[in-house]
Amino acid sequence: MAPPILKLDDIALTFGGEPLLDGASFQVQPGDRLCLVGRNGSGKSTLLKIAAGLAEAQSGTVFRHPSVTIRYLEQEPDFGTFKTVRAYAEAGLGPGDDPHRVQYLLDHLGLGGDADPRLLSGGEARRAALAQVLAPEPDILLLDEPTNHLDLPAIEWLEGELQRMKSAIVVISHDRRFLETISRSTLWIDRGAVRRMDRGFGDFEAWRDKVLDEEALEQHKLGRAIVREEHWLRYGVTARRKRNVRRLGELQAMRQRYRAHRGPTGSIEVPASDIRDSGKLVIEAKGVAKSYAGRAIVRDFSIRIQRGERIGLVGRNGAGKTTLLNLLTGALEPDAGSVRLGANLEIATLDQKRGDLDPNETPEQFLTGGRGSTLSVNGVQRHVTGYMKDFLFQPEQARTPIRELSGGERARLILARNLAKAANLIVLDEPTNDLDMETLDLLQELIAGFAGTVILVSHDRDFLDRTVTSVIAPADPQAPDGHWLRTAGGYSDMLAQRTDAQPAGGRTKARPAERKEPKRPATSNRKLSYKQKFALESLPGKISAVQGEIAALEERMAAPDFFKTDPQGFAAAAETLSDLRDSLERMEDEWLELEMLRESLEGAG
Repeated sequence: MAPPILKLDDIALTFGGEPLLDGASFQVQPGDRLCLVGRNGSGKSTLLKIAAGLAEAQSGTVFRHPSVTIRYLEQEPDFGTFKTVRAYAEAGLGPGDDPHRVQYLLDHLGLGGDADPRLLSGGEARRAALAQVLAPEPDILLLDEPTNHLDLPAIEWLEGELQRMKSAIVVISHDRRFLETISRSTLWIDRGAVRRMDRGFGDFEAWRDKVLDEEALEQHKLGRAIVREEHWLRYGVTARRKRNVRRLGELQAMRQRYRAHRGPTGSIEVPASDIRDSGKLVIEAKGVAKSYAGRAIVRDFSIRIQRGERIGLVGRNGAGKTTLLNLLTGALEPDAGSVRLGANLEIATLDQKRGDLDPNETPEQFLTGGRGSTLSVNGVQRHVTGYMKDFLFQPEQARTPIRELSGGERARLILARNLAKAANLIVLDEPTNDLDMETLDLLQELIAGFAGTVILVSHDRDFLDRTVTSVIAPADPQAPDGHWLRTAGGYSDMLAQRTDAQPAGGRTKARPAERKEPKRPATSNRKLSYKQKFALESLPGKISAVQGEIAALEERMAAPDFFKTDPQGFAAAAETLSDLRDSLERMEDEWLELEMLRESLEGAG
């Protein structure tokens, strides 16, 4: 085994309260591909900064081999006094590095070298920072959220570039698919310490659950041992005093160990919304078009979105995803065509824009609008510290300036405020940036179990596969011309369907946007996706519940005097019964398709 070129040993750091880092240790060897994972606020970025020499620990040692080069990608790059993007990127080069590589990177990242770096958008700034750290091909690359604000083609290019490089890599990312592609070992920062698994991120969650289960079992055994010792001291046969004193000391040590144990952070809890249903038709667009400066962003687009659908919008940066989203939700008027919104719509938007946050404001002020210490959550008054606890914040953080929160904690704070609003249509524009895995899991489960409708824009392939029922993407992904297509299923399903529809000429065969085709899940992985498994397990219970509602409503409508005494109530009940029967039919069809798919996959295996 080669000696380490970077080693952190027994790192400790506390900012008041419980330690952020407590005996954290890990090492990097030449060619390592490590992903660093953990909850928001667990110290991932801080540990990476300590490794890069940009922050100091209160105790512990850091060894960096004197001959290695290290480059660190921070979440918010500082462009200082650089006049051009090229000058900023070239600042990462060392003696003997190839200056032509800077231009190669700028070209592949879609950046103009003569642009003023202070005028770049968030996504462009991230690309410029990537160019600077990748240019010298360093011995060690420390990457903090490298895929944030990148579109799918850029993410896939970055995966290929990192796989080609010989650098050792330590990466923090919320993008599961990216981590599965890049990593060969996993570092898990948990309650201040670092655990290592010499397998990639794809095996992380099963390993983490096993570790936590074993830890819970050991804690349970320790508790039972304490009970036995206490019983012996009280009721056991009296032995020599010296022996009793020894056992009493051992008992006190066990009690101390039991009390000092820091259990894993709990799960985020989100109250279910009890808002009334929207109409069956949520959005209807007919022949919608929109252009800017002579460039067509949307051409002749038509779609009908029904209650309960979950739609994903994907495409390159600049393709017009946000424009199409705003057209569909009525936030933007089309140049041609029409958009009709359904009845009883209550919309909540989660756009995760950091511009909404005042760094000098406190989370309490942000959540309550500066009006006291309570807020309304789905019509119920909650104390702000109790509500923040549902999202894994500590009580003292309620009055801490937002500037002291990590990027992930800020994202979770925005999520907390928006989920307090009762809504039957949720609109998400790039919601996954800076969210940790547990919060992503929460958001995925929320969307999967949401009774209303969801429209989201995302570059996170795994997130799309786990959440959406159909995808809208440019008809020509390489050169968007304003034509958009809708395909059934998640992102992987869209790729499979477009591959099947690829004609000899190479351009994707267009399908009408409004046409709804049966879902044909991709079977190349020979297993059900997370979303499909969840649906297969949850649909029977939902079907049974709807059947009960239908039976109760039919019995009520069968009463001979119902129509005479309450004709309006009878009409409303008839409409509800029709909706329930339609919903039951859709759920039964979906369950049947998934069950047939499961049987075919098991038979093929």
